[in-house]
Amino acid sequence: MPVYITRGNYSAATLNAMMAKPEDRAEAVGKLLTAVGGRLHAFYFTFGEYDFMLVAEAPSEQDVLAALITAGSSGAVTNLNTTLAVTSTEMKAAFVKAAAVAAQYRPGGR
Repeated sequence: MPVYITRGNYSAATLNAMMAKPEDRAEAVGKLLTAVGGRLHAFYFTFGEYDFMLVAEAPSEQDVLAALITAGSSGAVTNLNTTLAVTSTEMKAAFVKAAAVAAQYRPGGR
């Protein structure tokens, strides 16, 4: 299954609610991903631009989108940013394919 890395922020209301009632959000995030056929690999709180980062796998982009829409529509999280992660083996195959089609490509203005 494809692997996705998602970063995001908690709303101020959610941060206040979690101070009043602390909880491990990895469990809830894992359940959300399971509901769309995926699996949570890691969940971290982070310093800097984003409040959290998670690594997960899911069967398809549509499944990830369903989970993101669910989380985002709750109002608890904002600024969601998701990246498809590619293994080095998958990237090697992409380089092989790119080498095979490179001669057919003409850069703009040339």
